[in-house]
Amino acid sequence: MDGDACYSIGDLARRTGLTVKAIRFYSDQGIVPPIGRTPAGYRRYGVDAVARLDLVRTLRELGLDLPTVRRVVDREVALPEVAAAHADALAVQIRTLRLRRAVLTAVARRGSTPEEMELMHTLARLSEDERRRLVEDFLDAAFGGLGETDATGTAVGAFAGIRRSLTPELPDDPEPEQVEAWVELAELSGDPGFRAVMRRVAEEHAELAAGAGAGGVPRPHAVAVVREKAGPAVAAGLDPASEEAGAVLDAIVARCARITGLPGDARGGDDRLPRWLLAHLEAVNDPRRERYLRLLAVVNGWPPPESLTPPIDWTVRALRARTSGSPPAVR
Repeated sequence: MDGDACYSIGDLARRTGLTVKAIRFYSDQGIVPPIGRTPAGYRRYGVDAVARLDLVRTLRELGLDLPTVRRVVDREVALPEVAAAHADALAVQIRTLRLRRAVLTAVARRGSTPEEMELMHTLARLSEDERRRLVEDFLDAAFGGLGETDATGTAVGAFAGIRRSLTPELPDDPEPEQVEAWVELAELSGDPGFRAVMRRVAEEHAELAAGAGAGGVPRPHAVAVVREKAGPAVAAGLDPASEEAGAVLDAIVARCARITGLPGDARGGDDRLPRWLLAHLEAVNDPRRERYLRLLAVVNGWPPPESLTPPIDWTVRALRARTSGSPPAVR
């Protein structure tokens, strides 16, 4: 056929690879209208019908609905504009499908009940703003009102950094283990007992920070001292109740005395500092705290944190062998 010729539906079907039924449907919808009919009533199409049908097929394969396809073909709307909007919609669908896949994979691995699966799906599909509110509620319970704040009441300084370091950020395309960790972390952050533990540790940290005075040099946390001093003792297999352990404990207590300002020693004299340190380490050593940090690392894609349980356990056992009574408050 030359450029002035017309096409039948059969001709279009052979040229485009579409079925006669599909072409007739698009014609009936007004997307590829005929330019006339034969004396016998058969539809005839112009030379631009092939290009229109090729575009229609491409747009339909990409998932565009018929009204949008018609507007694009008729040039009522620019193709780039439609493509951009559709790409955004597909991105949302892809994220949803990936999230569902991650949830199902986690359920298959955990052997979850239907109730647990529903909870997992609900928590995983929270919007970013909803997840942030859930996390901020927990962090406010632990750190609200402590440390420095700006004019809006937002934490600044050291506590702002601590809050950021404890904030989970589930990615848009999470792995199954990240979904699983996020769900457990969300449940843990709502545990009143765990919130109380985190609040107690935060308050003690705030008291120690305030003790440094204006412009004072930040002092190391007692746990950092324990990790530094007791770590080698744990590695060496030193019995915390032994005489040899006494020298290690003396070094820990002496360093913590400079941090806290509390008097005391671990040799049976003034034991105020050892009793405070024992209570503090028992709170810090709550297994839920370490579990939170491990789950946080999974959700955020960080390396697994170092476990502080062995040196803290060792120091707690050493202190219990030498102290008794209720802990004093930090001055």
